[in-house]
Amino acid sequence: MSGQETNHIYEVIQVPETTGVRFFTDHDTGSYYPNHWHDAIEIIYMVKGEVNLTVESSSYHLNEGQCFLINSCVIHSTKCTSPNIGIVFQIPMDFIKIYIPDVQQLHFILDDPSDNPIRQTKLDIFKETLIQMQIANDIRPEGYLLRFNSLLFEVLFQLYHNFSVKVFRANLNHKAKDLSRLNSILSYTSQNYNRPISIDEISQIAFLESGYFCRFFKKHMGLTFLEYLNEVRISHIYQDLITTNDTLRDILERHGFTNYKLFRRIFFEHFNATPSQVRKRLIQDL
Repeated sequence: MSGQETNHIYEVIQVPETTGVRFFTDHDTGSYYPNHWHDAIEIIYMVKGEVNLTVESSSYHLNEGQCFLINSCVIHSTKCTSPNIGIVFQIPMDFIKIYIPDVQQLHFILDDPSDNPIRQTKLDIFKETLIQMQIANDIRPEGYLLRFNSLLFEVLFQLYHNFSVKVFRANLNHKAKDLSRLNSILSYTSQNYNRPISIDEISQIAFLESGYFCRFFKKHMGLTFLEYLNEVRISHIYQDLITTNDTLRDILERHGFTNYKLFRRIFFEHFNATPSQVRKRLIQDL
């Protein structure tokens, strides 16, 4: 999902004071966002079209009518290669803690259990609640906040009672420290991705020895730093391909991808198409 998201790293969720959550209907013409995370539960419900998700190295394909939940501080990426419409709902953990104090010990799961009619009914009710929230949020009738917030707390109640399991989360402080270190690394990458960044340079940003840095990054991100650096470049290049008429040469130069052969290979692996085919497909879809 495009998610109106400008950050590819740790995302600080901006929420209105009136609701305390971020909820919107996302019209995505095409996007690719490399690994990032936020201290919030994120729910994606596909109204039309499809989107690909990668959550902690596992891949998922979300079709129309399907719903997916990403737990807080979980590294994930999203990719949309054709126009779609989806509901994006982000609930900050600080907000949830007010009403569910033990939320840190909970893991939320929105699976699609076709072989369990009771659980399927609960999921259908949950999806309908999201649709009602969307209607209230998009139309904004008189008394909108009363309607929206009542549905918001209904969602929290359903999540707590129908879609959560209690787990023992050991070493939470250690995980927070690792995510903080990763945030420094990815923030620096986001600001400097359009020029070469050596392992020695980025290791110094993380205050780690280069060998340990490589192992640390691969363990937490699921790919090497240089692979991630190219992922960030690809995401910017893809966005420019579908939103500008600039030449591919100019776009590659702007975003620091100097190895054209490597770019073509990575791009095709992601989108199963060449840049020119992506532009042509977008015109056909619009």
